[in-house]
Amino acid sequence: MTENKDIQIDSKEVLVKVEGLSKKFCKDLKTSLWYGVMDLVSGVRGSSEERELRPKEFWAVKDINFELRRGECLGLIGHNGAGKSTLLKILNGLINPDAGKVTIKGRVGALIELGAGFNPILSGRENIYNNGAILGFSRKEIDSKLEEIIAFAELEEFIDMPVQNYSSGMKVRLGFAVAAQMEPDVLIIDEVLAVGDLGFVLKCFKTIDTILPNTAVIFVSHNMPMVSRICSQIILMDHGTSEFQGDDVGKAIDMYYMHFVNNESNVVFDDGTIELLESRIVNGDFKNKIQHIKWGENLKIYLKFKRYNFKHDITFILVIFDKEQRPVAHLKHNNEFSKIDLKNENIEFFIEHKRLELSKGFYSVDVSVNNAKSREPYLRIKGAFSFYLNHELEIFPPFYLSTEFIKA
Repeated sequence: MTENKDIQIDSKEVLVKVEGLSKKFCKDLKTSLWYGVMDLVSGVRGSSEERELRPKEFWAVKDINFELRRGECLGLIGHNGAGKSTLLKILNGLINPDAGKVTIKGRVGALIELGAGFNPILSGRENIYNNGAILGFSRKEIDSKLEEIIAFAELEEFIDMPVQNYSSGMKVRLGFAVAAQMEPDVLIIDEVLAVGDLGFVLKCFKTIDTILPNTAVIFVSHNMPMVSRICSQIILMDHGTSEFQGDDVGKAIDMYYMHFVNNESNVVFDDGTIELLESRIVNGDFKNKIQHIKWGENLKIYLKFKRYNFKHDITFILVIFDKEQRPVAHLKHNNEFSKIDLKNENIEFFIEHKRLELSKGFYSVDVSVNNAKSREPYLRIKGAFSFYLNHELEIFPPFYLSTEFIKA
């Protein structure tokens, strides 16, 4: 069940308490309807008594527990289908749990689905009043905040237009403006912020920074830099359960990326001129199916190709991508001064970069072979190999550079 109680401002008070929360669904609609009829006939009330799974049922959320105080931000992360959205819908009172209890104190603002809570045939202005009333504000209180909400949403010209004619970005702006400017005690935000443009997203985070001392925030996103920026604690969900829970946000994010590590290369272009026979990191330690390198060590790579066409000189291009699949480094390609033999059928060589100063995390390397003069591609391989850079510090900028502080 969900309880809402008005409270006095207390930075230490628990605003959200979740105890043994579980929710099951059925994979088949007809079977689900039949189970519903059976439950009605038997008088079983799902929210008060936990039951074993029946055929075709699965746990969308299973035994989740946490407490969230004013001034804290909880990040919920996990792959699609991990149970995050189901948990948010339970917290927002949209669906009832099959077991467990949710206690929420104060006003709740939620932004969990694009356009959720809006009446599409009403104008943006009318929807502001509707949403404010749902949050428990009087018309006078909404009047006092109306202009701030409209200005924040940047919808002055369109506020009297029906919401059904809004773009996805306009709906997000209006939804966040209402949820945040009303200064709720608990603010729930799902992945919808990903729809907004960069300028608005930055404004949203600035607003979250402002209201966070008096608010408890639950934030769901696949954007790990965003999660790292605002979350003080985190739950990593997998198949409805909590795989990791605590205040070590960096560790949870690292575990999140582990789910997506894939050492299988993907040939995206091949004209038959040359074939990559082998690619690997020479130094470091091999563990958990990936090569681990310490920060500050050299990066040494071994490549072996088989060449079928000798008409042109070729150049080898290696690009390093981080865990967000952003290109972070381009290794200098070979030239006429490089000490490798391009005349043999089999071409093998080492590439070494001195003192690797990338930040901690997983990296993959794309390998391309091009015509040395025209740069026409012969071979392109996405994720030819991967490695993990070890360091005790968790940061999201792509580089952690060694520095020296000198007395002026």
